[in-house]
Amino acid sequence: MLGDRLKKLRSVRGLSQEELSKQLGLTRGTYAHYEINKRQPDYETLKKISDFFDVSIDYLITGNEFSNSSDEMWKEFLDPKTQIFFKDLKNAPEEKIEELIRFWEFIKERDKNK
Repeated sequence: MLGDRLKKLRSVRGLSQEELSKQLGLTRGTYAHYEINKRQPDYETLKKISDFFDVSIDYLITGNEFSNSSDEMWKEFLDPKTQIFFKDLKNAPEEKIEELIRFWEFIKERDKNK
């Protein structure tokens, strides 16, 4: 899960939650909730985290190191206006998230060719 990956990345860097949250411009409590999967970061925060650790948002969300969906796709997925359509995403198994990503990319490609 996202929280497990965040904790692993932070531990590998030898950072405390306090140190990392300061680097990211978050409160320690907010960041701690991400690590224990009580809250899901928004797109901007995920982007900061992925940039800080030099990993893709795909890796943070799905654990797939070899997938690299566009930032624009994640921005749309995680936009509060569209999250109602994806409200179950944060609790979905990682393989279902990957399937949804493939489906979303198919729709975007199809619409681009119209």
